[in-house]
Amino acid sequence: MNTDTQILDLLPARLKEARREQGLSLDAVAKLSGVSRSMVSQIERGESSPTIATLWNLTRALQVDFAGLLEEGSTEDRIETIRDAQVPSIDNMGQGCRIRILSPPEEAGKHEVYDLRFAEGGMLNSQPHTRGTQEQLTVVEGQISVTSGNAHDTLSTGDTARYASDVTHCIQAVNGPARAFLIVQND
Repeated sequence: MNTDTQILDLLPARLKEARREQGLSLDAVAKLSGVSRSMVSQIERGESSPTIATLWNLTRALQVDFAGLLEEGSTEDRIETIRDAQVPSIDNMGQGCRIRILSPPEEAGKHEVYDLRFAEGGMLNSQPHTRGTQEQLTVVEGQISVTSGNAHDTLSTGDTARYASDVTHCIQAVNGPARAFLIVQND
């Protein structure tokens, strides 16, 4: 690093990258670091320059080396990996349905990807999402019944359904356990 300007230009992207590598939301970083959510967001957008104390708290919360955060190097030659045990999941939504969240937290409300695992008879009833929201469901194992508004279909392994999710909709395993990938898209 040659100049203060280069450091200040690189810092926001590196902090955001470190947060994403840890799979942390802005709220989580704020809680871990003691730095307000709005300040973390402003720093990541390059709208605020952190003090040394703030930067120290953020690097400790993100478990990154202070000096390494500012080293030059290609971020293109990386693979972000989230191991199976680290994938966030929701078990209390629906009945007999485990939802694993595969998309990054910052995509929530725009483009979401889920791994749905149903016990026999498991079901996920959903209220209408934001106007214009669509879902695409691909069955990986078993059979799944899909209802969107008044429309209904049953899918088998390998089938994909695309449907409106800005109406009441339901996904349910039929004839045993099932697994599917769900993409929720809101343009």
